[in-house]
Amino acid sequence: MARRRKPRGIWRILRGLGIAAAILVAIPVVLTPVYVFVDPVSVPMLERYLTGRPVDREWREIGDISDRLKAAVILSEDGQFCRHWGVDLGALREEVQNFLDGEEARGASTITMQVARNLFLWNGQSPVRKALEVPLAVYIDLVLPKRRIMEIYLNIAEWGPEGQFGVAAGARRAFGIVPQDLDWRTATLLVTALPNPLLRQPGRPSAGMVRIAGIIQERVAQYGERANCVGEGGRLAL
Repeated sequence: MARRRKPRGIWRILRGLGIAAAILVAIPVVLTPVYVFVDPVSVPMLERYLTGRPVDREWREIGDISDRLKAAVILSEDGQFCRHWGVDLGALREEVQNFLDGEEARGASTITMQVARNLFLWNGQSPVRKALEVPLAVYIDLVLPKRRIMEIYLNIAEWGPEGQFGVAAGARRAFGIVPQDLDWRTATLLVTALPNPLLRQPGRPSAGMVRIAGIIQERVAQYGERANCVGEGGRLAL
């Protein structure tokens, strides 16, 4: 009686998938501690490099970036940044419920989750990507200090339509100035471009961008102390 062959092909496929998954997990686990000292390049930047498109990024240490901009980013993008462990659980629960109810996603990404996505994942709305962002953000917050997370974010965020990454390139393109010389108008207008830097031009702001910039400045005036964790000595000079 002929013996049944074992489905070796299936096991090879499963083994290959397991190895690939292990590598994907190992990349952020290994690289995140390295980024305490090494200035990273984001996935969107790598994509542009590999496709021959220009990348404009000049790294700036966090001490060389306007405190107004740091506070405006936090009060606009992630008001609980200094308090949570990489993930805003309240906002995340609301986002999950919206998904289960079939409602449109409103976004619950913290600054740390955005750093995780830009360093290790891909853009585009996806429940899978969002699920991966959560443990990555918790790990990043565990390994990196808040000031370093903010420094990385401000240097890898896309800030213009022609491959401008980081606040130095964004401020130069929009206003022709360096990021430590931002007044309230320029700082808050730069922040309004972050949700859609391909279309929003802070150097030529729409009426809506000007209105949002004013709201951000009001938030900072009222809740600016919530951003103190990224300031020198635990305090921002606003």
